[in-house]
Amino acid sequence: MKAIALTRYLPVTDPDCLQEFTLADPVPQARDLLISVEAISVNPVDTKVRAPKSQVEDAPKVLGWDACGVVKAVGPEVTLFKTGDRVYYAGDISRQGCNSELHCVDERIVGKQPGSLSAEEAAALPLTALTAWESLFDRMGIKQNVNNQGKTILIIGGAGGVGSMAIQLAHKIAGLKVIATASRNETSAWCEQMGADHLINHHRDIGSQLSEVGIPEVDYILCCNNTDTHFDAMVEVIKPQGAICCMVDAAGQLDMNALKAKSVRFAWEFMFTRPKFQTDDMIEQHRILDEVARLVDAGVLQTTLKQVLSPINAAKLREAHAIVEQGDMIGKLVLSQW
Repeated sequence: MKAIALTRYLPVTDPDCLQEFTLADPVPQARDLLISVEAISVNPVDTKVRAPKSQVEDAPKVLGWDACGVVKAVGPEVTLFKTGDRVYYAGDISRQGCNSELHCVDERIVGKQPGSLSAEEAAALPLTALTAWESLFDRMGIKQNVNNQGKTILIIGGAGGVGSMAIQLAHKIAGLKVIATASRNETSAWCEQMGADHLINHHRDIGSQLSEVGIPEVDYILCCNNTDTHFDAMVEVIKPQGAICCMVDAAGQLDMNALKAKSVRFAWEFMFTRPKFQTDDMIEQHRILDEVARLVDAGVLQTTLKQVLSPINAAKLREAHAIVEQGDMIGKLVLSQW
């Protein structure tokens, strides 16, 4: 099969950072599905894994954790899918990624592709939908489909992939009043399209801007970027007994004592926790993706696809990594067609 992989960790400007290989077709084991990959998406995690370091791989390492495709074969213990099913998934960071024509993935972290979406539109969703869903409903314990009227959430970094999905879920599924941060006209317009009720600029003082819109404190905060930069502001504006969830590694030590007086719940979100550690509730990702697909097909949620590159090859994947590394993405970027 064709695959795009690395053996050395190099800058994106180096043409050897991602190369094309011919690898043996993977064989599905246990609860694996063998997927014929049709479209893939690139996320910040791809660029972080690829980032320069001295390590050298003995065999080609395939990146990629967002895909849509068709089930070509199933492992002997598979019960949820059959050959020919159209699926979408984010995968497992501890295994080979999906930047290949064929890919094996555990069925418990796979969902049925939304029937109303193209392969490209569907490939934009899994990683960010799972991250946003787990952040809101698992990590911060926000209730779904109940009366959350009057409760508020601040989403820092609303225009990116996770922020785009979190705005939709918080607004349409949890019924929260959503304040999203954006710093450009185009990102502000995108956040409004996703369902944000108020917009503020994360490059300006967050507390004073919240006061200006009449919401000096918020019940929940989802920080999608720069945990260190925004930590003090989050401490300031979170309500007593509120909850904060972050997903970007802190460069330094965070002062957790600053949250004690307000009895604030703080959680990290890492979408790969369930598959990486084979948790007892690993199948929750299958259920989440199926529910997201249902909501998409019902017109409640929408894809966050903004750009498609084609075909899938090393040059286009390097181009995609370079775009994501700029750090100003709106929505998601997808590659399709081998």
